[in-house]
Amino acid sequence: MKTIANVQPVSAEKLFDLLKKEFPDYINSRLDSSLAIDFAHVYNVINLLFPEVIKGVALTVTISDDAITVSDNAVNELYNTALLEEQLTNFITEKCS
Repeated sequence: MKTIANVQPVSAEKLFDLLKKEFPDYINSRLDSSLAIDFAHVYNVINLLFPEVIKGVALTVTISDDAITVSDNAVNELYNTALLEEQLTNFITEKCS
């Protein structure tokens, strides 16, 4: 789990829209890949799914007034979810700090 200070307060809705529009291109260019990414948003929680490689929710982003927390939910998978978590954390830090 990684925590990012919500310095310039961003709402869950704004981050969800930003993730949907820009994160797929960001991660695919960084990893030289073509990952399909699905997103689900309920209240202050955003789930990211990579259905081609991981069953279920891979990463969860929780937004509060003070912090944005990224959690790895697929620790038992064979795929390197730590790399996905790192890329997501970098993206959020670049866009929201």
